[in-house]
Amino acid sequence: MATSFIPKRSIGLEGKEPPPPPEPKSAAGFIKKPKLGSGRARKREIPEGLWTKCPKCSTMIYDKELDDNLKVCPRCSHHFPIGARERIHALVETCSFEEMDPQLISVDILGFTGVAAYADKLESYQRSTGLKDAVVTGIGRIGPYRVGLGVMDFSFLGGSMGSVVGEKLTHLIESATDKGLGLVIVSTSGGARMYEGMFSLMQMAKTAAALAYHAQSRLPYISVLTHPTTAGVMASFATLGDLIIAEPGAMIGFAGPRVIKDTTQAELPPGFQTAEFLQERGLIDSIVSRKEMKERLIQYLGFLLHSQRHGIAAS
Repeated sequence: MATSFIPKRSIGLEGKEPPPPPEPKSAAGFIKKPKLGSGRARKREIPEGLWTKCPKCSTMIYDKELDDNLKVCPRCSHHFPIGARERIHALVETCSFEEMDPQLISVDILGFTGVAAYADKLESYQRSTGLKDAVVTGIGRIGPYRVGLGVMDFSFLGGSMGSVVGEKLTHLIESATDKGLGLVIVSTSGGARMYEGMFSLMQMAKTAAALAYHAQSRLPYISVLTHPTTAGVMASFATLGDLIIAEPGAMIGFAGPRVIKDTTQAELPPGFQTAEFLQERGLIDSIVSRKEMKERLIQYLGFLLHSQRHGIAAS
């Protein structure tokens, strides 16, 4: 009987694919590495609200450190913009500030229309800033001295002066005069508010007249100029102080350097319209860092109030 031959099978090797062929070798005998993908590496983004880059020295500053330092760069002392309520908190004693006229809001009396209606802009800025208008006024205590304090906020329509800003400042000045208090106004503004036309320009005369009565009562007024202070505000109450002080590097003037250069067709001197430039020419009495502002205001108020009590004319 013929026997059939059954081929042997390798147990466990059925159905397996043959091993891959060896990698090709270069002329030198080395195995070629596979090409990597051409996709670019994803750039790591810094989360918002944690770090801020200083525009002057390019240092990355932790936001909490910047807030604790009153928005002043710890490396180069660049002064970042600061809100009105933050500045008030840094200047007055705790729980001593009593706000005046918080309910006053601007109205679109001219029915101004443009790219956006004035009423819509007001509503938008009120939501984004939490303010009713571009200035916060009230009575507070700086050190031992009770004073009238007005602080402008550039984040509200560029700190422009409309009817409400003029009215709030005038009421503050008159209240300080009636109560026999010194006065401090911190300015930052792009000037008169174009949306209100002539009504905004009238605020220049109104605030200046109120300050004239304040001066007749021999009460001190300290004007603090911050970046930027320009146009109608600079041409009215901002330059009428018994003392005019400024933060370092603040741009101060009636029109901006670019406008002046284009108008005069002349090269402007280095540092034109900065606080340092104007101090050298006698417009500004002192340049004071934001971190030292409260202490210096206490000193100045003490000197001016002492002079007022003893009939000494402040020079």
